[in-house]
Formats: sequence, structure tokens, C-alpha cells
Amino acid sequence: MVGHEIPSHLIGLEKPKGAPLVLNKRDFIAIDRRVDAKYEATYRPQALYSRADHGFHANNESFLLHEVATNAPIYGQDTGPTDFHLHLPPGGFQLVLVTSGVFAFDYDGQLYHAGPGAVMLQSAIVHRQLFYSWSGLETKENLATPQSVVPDALTMGYSAKFLEAFITDPTTFPNPTIVGKDRIDEAETSRTAWRHPLHDRPVGADFWFQDPQSIDALYKRLSDGDIKSGDGVYVRNLGIEAPSGGLVCGHIIATDPAGGRLLPKSTQGAMSVSDFARGEVVMFRVIRGGATFKDSSGKTLELEAGDVVTVGAHSIRLAGVMEDTQILRLGLLDGMENLRRWTNVQRDEIDALGDRLITHMEARALRQGGQPVGYLYR
Repeated sequence: MVGHEIPSHLIGLEKPKGAPLVLNKRDFIAIDRRVDAKYEATYRPQALYSRADHGFHANNESFLLHEVATNAPIYGQDTGPTDFHLHLPPGGFQLVLVTSGVFAFDYDGQLYHAGPGAVMLQSAIVHRQLFYSWSGLETKENLATPQSVVPDALTMGYSAKFLEAFITDPTTFPNPTIVGKDRIDEAETSRTAWRHPLHDRPVGADFWFQDPQSIDALYKRLSDGDIKSGDGVYVRNLGIEAPSGGLVCGHIIATDPAGGRLLPKSTQGAMSVSDFARGEVVMFRVIRGGATFKDSSGKTLELEAGDVVTVGAHSIRLAGVMEDTQILRLGLLDGMENLRRWTNVQRDEIDALGDRLITHMEARALRQGGQPVGYLYR
């Protein structure tokens, strides 16, 4: 906040003043099974949300992972592009990992096209969802289509889905609407970049977009450990630790199909377990395939596609990975405990401000050029 004057109507709202975040550092295992998942249109009518609630509650409600599955055509009367809004979670942390279909997102006047495997890390940037693909399948069949973080024609043809993560619950922090759908001028509003002072990012945090076909997204062979697999285990670094300000690290642990080559691999070195096996609390979400874990007593735990396990740092280890498997691993780092929650009063006051949060706006000459402006991005 240094060097930026806070408007009088925002004084007292620039930082969360609620209770500190506390990670569950005890030895615990919380499982959210795909077969028990509930899909609900919690926020928008075109999408169904499925939360990893057992892990959320076991970890003191500090970190939420959910699946977002589009389930209606984009040309419906109450669907289509969203409004312009922003999220203000503690630590400014919102992660999106696309797992099927295609999306177009507008982040503060810049356009991003995202397919399977694309990673976005952002918060407190005014944004909206412009486009998503829909397969036309009925809900049950739509939710059962396979997901992947490696772009391929089959997965891109399904309805658009992504995994999304927030620090704390989206209902507990401000999510103000800046421009409602009925006020958007597609010729002008979509090129607008906004700045505002309500930002709770750690030093060094930044916007991050990783294309699954970029060099930094290539998979490296796992060179050590005792993980059983048919033809080797590979790891992709999502690159989110530095952009998150040291709050969360993220990786994909994956294997190729039997007799096939799916994963785009790096020829530059290998990766060791110590390169990614960090976190005060760890979450594993099986995107496709299956995996076997063992707890400290040697008891076996099996996870299938769609399952999530949330654990204390050393409560389990990954013991085996099936062929054609992809697993999201998120390590929640101790920097999260430097954060505080928003109070209910702050949340409601900020939501009520709407576009009065904005202290500067400008039109982008090029929709495809430059980083999001936002606050602290210049």
C-alpha cells in the first residue's frame, strides 16, 4: 500500500482484520470421493461446482479446492459471458487449472485463451469469463467425461471444466461486481483496465499464466523415490510458488498411457522428490487414472479420478501411480499463516461499494499486449 493514496471511503478496508489463518499441521487424512461429490449451481447458472469439503473443514477452512463444470450452452438467456468482477481472498490467491474444453478469460483488459492444462494465478484483478465450450451432453454424461492437463482433440471437445482453488471460502471474502452484464459495451468496456487499492498480496506476488505447451511446463522424469509405475513417473512444475508470494507450490505428477507417449517431456535434467514434496498441508487431486498412497503405519489408500485427499505434511506418501494418470499436488506453505481473514463487516462493505472501488481506469490499445494492470502490477 506504500505510495498509494487510499480514498477516504476505502480507509479501514485495505487489509483484512479478521482472525489469523491457521493450517492443520497435525497428522490427519481427509478424503473427498468423486462418487460422493455434489454438483451445485452455487454461483452461476451455467456452471456446477463440486467442493472438496472434507479437506476444507479438516484444514481449519483455510483453503478450498473445487471443480467447476460448465453445464449449459453459452447462448442461453441467463448464461453467456459473466459480468466484470474481482475476488479479494486473503493473500490474493485464486488458482485456475483447466481440465477440459476451452475458455476465454478477460483479465483487466487482456484476453487469454485457455485449454486443458492452462494455469492461471490471479486475484484482485477485474476480470470476466468471455467464452466456454459446451458439449451438449446431459448433465450426468457431461460430468463423467474424462479430464486432462495435456491438450488433445478429444478432451478439448468436451464441455469446459477447471479446478479452482481459493484461500478461505469464496462466500467469506469480498467479490464485488464492477460492471454488470447489462452495462457492458463490448466495443469499449472489454478493453478497459482498472486499478484499485484493495489488495492483500504478499511481497513479490504477481499475475501468472502458464501455457501447457510452453517450455516451463514440460514434464521432467522423477529420478528418485519409491513410487511404483509401469514406465516412469514425470513431474510438471506449475510455477505458482513465486507468483503466489510463497503461499502455495503446485505440481502435476503424471504417467504416460501404456505403450504410448502423451506427456510433453523435457530433455534438460530430471526432478527429485525433494524438488516438490513440500507443504505444511498437502492436497492431491486425481485428474485422471488412479494412484495408491500409504500412511505412516503402511496402510494403503487408493484414489481414483475425481478423488481428493488432504493431509498433514507427513501423513501419507505417494506409493504407486497407474498408467495414464495425472495428479494435481498442492503444497500449502507456512507463509499462509501470516494472513488474516476478512471480517463479515468488511466483506459486506466492500461488496456494496461495487465500482466505487476503482480509482483509475484506462483503455488498452491492444487487447493481446502487456500484463494486466490491476493494483501493484505497474
